[in-house]
Amino acid sequence: MEKEEIISSGLLEMYAIGATSAEETKQVEQWKIDYPAVAEELYQIEIAMEAYALFNAVQPAVHLKSEILASIDSKNNLKTVATPGKIISISPLWKSMAAAALVLLVGSAVLNLLFYNKYKNANSKYEEGQQQMALQTEKLNELNKDWTLVQSKYSQPVALKGLEAAPDAAAKIFWMKNTGETYIDPSNLPDVPAGMQYQLWAIIDGKPVDAGMITSKVGKKYKIQKMKTFGKVQAFAVTLETTGGNPTPKGKMYVMGEI
Repeated sequence: MEKEEIISSGLLEMYAIGATSAEETKQVEQWKIDYPAVAEELYQIEIAMEAYALFNAVQPAVHLKSEILASIDSKNNLKTVATPGKIISISPLWKSMAAAALVLLVGSAVLNLLFYNKYKNANSKYEEGQQQMALQTEKLNELNKDWTLVQSKYSQPVALKGLEAAPDAAAKIFWMKNTGETYIDPSNLPDVPAGMQYQLWAIIDGKPVDAGMITSKVGKKYKIQKMKTFGKVQAFAVTLETTGGNPTPKGKMYVMGEI
């Protein structure tokens, strides 16, 4: 049996409350030696039981001690408790049965607490898995959206090539011929320094027109971003400007491409 199966079997909890058979007890004690993880789990179970017992401890009444001592009959091994009007005698058999019932009651409560804690841990992992799945689904939807854009029959790709400021830089424009919508994939642009931001320009009639700021950076990567719409364009270019951009280009031009 693997240590994960041992831990999830419930046998460690039974061992901790003394409810295992001699053979099971021997097996658990061997597991403690063979598997450090099992020994640690058992230790945590015992700590939890102790905490539960302390939390639920009840202070006995002050008069209880004297009543118990007075009820012990040393001659016939019977226990009597005086109550108004009658005498109740309790045999050793009933005392044993009561003790066993008490052990089972406490053990049941402890097991419920331990299994509840395991349920909470499992539920937490399930919720974490659901969040991860939702995140992956969102990423997949983004990829599908980008793929649909790239594959559109109206999409006209425009490659923007690196200039003197960054010869190895590159970007790609997807200009929709039917609507004039403009999208940019800036994933191959260099990282920007603090306080700076890339700005896209549409070259129309030989003049640069602001096409928007490139802002959709996720972590260290850019993703395809929708920019401003243009009915006609001769070329596109990207410059590095101060954060927020400028009405006319002032920074160095990194990439450019003609339609």
